[in-house]
Amino acid sequence: MDSIDKILSDLKEEYESPGEKAKVKPLPESPKPLKSSNQTYPTYKSPLTSANGDSIDRLLSDVKGDFEQQDLAVELQKQQELEKKSIREERIKVERRKALESKAKEWLKNLDTLSPEGLWFEKFAEGYPSRLEAGIDYLQGN
Repeated sequence: MDSIDKILSDLKEEYESPGEKAKVKPLPESPKPLKSSNQTYPTYKSPLTSANGDSIDRLLSDVKGDFEQQDLAVELQKQQELEKKSIREERIKVERRKALESKAKEWLKNLDTLSPEGLWFEKFAEGYPSRLEAGIDYLQGN
C-alpha cells in the first residue's frame, strides 16, 4: 500500500505545483512602459483552482479506494481458500479415522487377550475411554 500512496502523492504534487511538464502561458506584454511604482501589475491565476484541486483529491481518493477494495477482495479470496483447505483436511482426517477404526475393530476381534500382547494391550487400554479408542491409538502409532 505504501507504493500506491507514494504514486498518488507524486501525482498530486505534479498537478498542484507547476513542474517541468506544465506549460505556463507568458503574460501579455503591455505596449506602454511602466511609469510609476504604484501602478498595478496583472496577476497570474493558476490553472489549478481550488475546484480542480478538489477534483484531483477526489480522483486520487477514488483510485486509492479502488486499490483498497481490490486488496480486500484478494484477502477474502485467500481466506476462503484457507477455509476450503481446512475442510478438505478435516475430511481426510475423518476418512483416515474411519479406516483406522475398522482396522482396529478387526485387530481387537483377532486379539488373544491371554497372549502377552493381549495382556499388554489390556494394561495399555486402561488409560482410554474404550478399548476401541486404545486400539486406534495403538494402530496409529504402528
